[in-house]
Amino acid sequence: MADYETITVEQRDAVTLITLNRPQALNALNSQVLEDLIGAFAAYEGDPGQRCAVLTGAGDKAFAAGADIKEMADKPAADFYLDDFFARWTSDLVKKVRKPWIAAVNGFALGGGCELAMMADFIVASDKARFGQPEINLGVAPGMGGSQRLTRAVGKAKAMEMCLTGRMMGAEEAERSGLVAHVFPHENLLEKALEIAATIASKPPMAAIANKEMVNAAFETTLDQGLIIERRIFQILTASEDKAEGMAAFIEKREGKWKGR
Repeated sequence: MADYETITVEQRDAVTLITLNRPQALNALNSQVLEDLIGAFAAYEGDPGQRCAVLTGAGDKAFAAGADIKEMADKPAADFYLDDFFARWTSDLVKKVRKPWIAAVNGFALGGGCELAMMADFIVASDKARFGQPEINLGVAPGMGGSQRLTRAVGKAKAMEMCLTGRMMGAEEAERSGLVAHVFPHENLLEKALEIAATIASKPPMAAIANKEMVNAAFETTLDQGLIIERRIFQILTASEDKAEGMAAFIEKREGKWKGR
């Protein structure tokens, strides 16, 4: 397994645990973190033995407290534009990762940290978690999907208010608003996240990818188009070996043995 400068990676049976490991900087995101995450997620995606991933932050204070401002403070605007700054976060961490992954938010998830969490298929959070898009306080705005994913998750009114005021949203409000799937006691967060990931990893792997694609399509198409996508993927899955095994196992009242084919 590769060594990384800013993250740690462990394999726990069929689950990959990726931990942002810059606690001295509240796990702030910089270019090296991006490169390390792209490498770790590419390795996860390419390993047929790994079927779900969990991303969390080191320490008790932060998942990721935003992008590294020191790295951006003196960068000329032309370089942001010419480098298409932030584009690789979406292309490499979202579009290229077909397998399921979960964000386990253990503290502050602010700015880029909130945006990174929202790139996951869903978020579970500690009761100490805090979410926010405070970029306005720096004279800028979200640049890694914050204005788009947050609005889709919690609605226009709450997303607009958070982006315009820079306020933080607590874990209970985040769950109530649909940003977070579950809130757990802080000391149990990682254990619970890994349990959920293990459940997902125990499912037929091709069906897991298909279900992820279906749900994501709901945000990108009309209802009629989404229903067609759903039917076509369902129909394709009926030709799989796992479909035959799953239905036989159900009838025979036993656990399925999945091949991912």
